[in-house]
This record gives sequence, C-alpha cells and structure tokens, in this order.
Amino acid sequence: MQDSQGASSERGFTIWFTGLSGSGKSTLSRLVEAELRKKGLTKIETLDGDIVRTNLSKGLGFSKEDRDTNIKRIGFVCKLLSRNGVIAIAAAISPYREVRDFNRKEIGDFVEVFCNCPLDVCIERDVKGLYKKALAGEIKNYTGLDDPYEKPLNPEVVLETDKETPEESVSKVMRKLEMLGYIPTGEAVYTDEEEEKVKKRLEGWGYL
Repeated sequence: MQDSQGASSERGFTIWFTGLSGSGKSTLSRLVEAELRKKGLTKIETLDGDIVRTNLSKGLGFSKEDRDTNIKRIGFVCKLLSRNGVIAIAAAISPYREVRDFNRKEIGDFVEVFCNCPLDVCIERDVKGLYKKALAGEIKNYTGLDDPYEKPLNPEVVLETDKETPEESVSKVMRKLEMLGYIPTGEAVYTDEEEEKVKKRLEGWGYL
C-alpha cells in the first residue's frame, strides 16, 4: 500500500502462533518479528501468552472458560492493533479450536501458524519445568496431558519444529506472508553486524 506521496504504508494483520508448551511459539515469534523489522517494517507488537497472563489476564485460572477468556482478550488486542496498521504477533498455546476460529473471524486478516511438535519432544525440552510438575500431579488440567489440545484444521502455516531449524521455520512463515500479500516480496538484506547478532541470539537460545 502507498500513501498520496508514493511512500509505502504498512498493512496491519495478525500472526497467531499456536501449539503445545515447548513447541517453539515464543522463540519463533521473536525471530519472525526480527525478520519483519529487517524488511523495514516497524509497527509490530508481539503478545506472548505468559506475559499476557501476568498483565492483561491476571487473576484468570486454567479452566476452559478462563482459557477462552484469556485467548479472546489477546484476540481483541490483536484486532485493535491490526485495524490500526500494526502487525500483531500472538504466541499462545490457545488449545481450543473454537476460540481460535472466533478470533480469526473477529480479526479478519489472520494468519494461523501451527507449531507442530510431538508431545514427547515438548516434554523432553520442558524449558519451563511445567511438564515435570504436571506429571508429578502438582499442576492440574495441563494442556497435552490431562487437558486436550485441538490441532488446527486448516492453518496457513504448519511448522514441524522437531525437524526444522528455526531459520527454516521462519522462512516458511515469511514466504507465506509474501504469498498472501501481507509483506513485500524479496529477500531480507543482512549486514555482517546484523547477521552476527542473529547468530549470537540463536546461540543464547541453544539452537547453534
């Protein structure tokens, strides 16, 4: 899109990362944000599920009703951001298909990214130590164990995060955004300094 003077203006939309805890949602959402910024896109906000729960959804529990309320709240913020020209990136387990589809309908410009990862791999990663607590009975209604995760039926992007490198997963998301017309086509250009920063970030997250 361009304004009256021919300068490009940014289009708002929502990228919704969903998947089990440990499937890579938070890491990949941050990397996608960084990649979008390298393309010169600046109006981006990332809403991580854990951060949202301590702020926007403080006080909610983990019943189905509370989970749905939490995801609808994230969706409402994404809707406001998207319609005001901001790229909203949500990274939340969002286990129930119905509420994800509700957000899709409400937001409109909605790209669902399913981080598909086997439960045993997620348990092995257990970056937050929550699976261990759930398996020990310290946490009830834990998604993937004693509470269901309903896989998306027709997501725009499926990432096989147990088989792909983070770079491969990010590339799949970026290509889809280009195909859908949400972002300009063409390769992102890295300076040597930027490339080194990305490598150090990946090393810090244990990927290199």
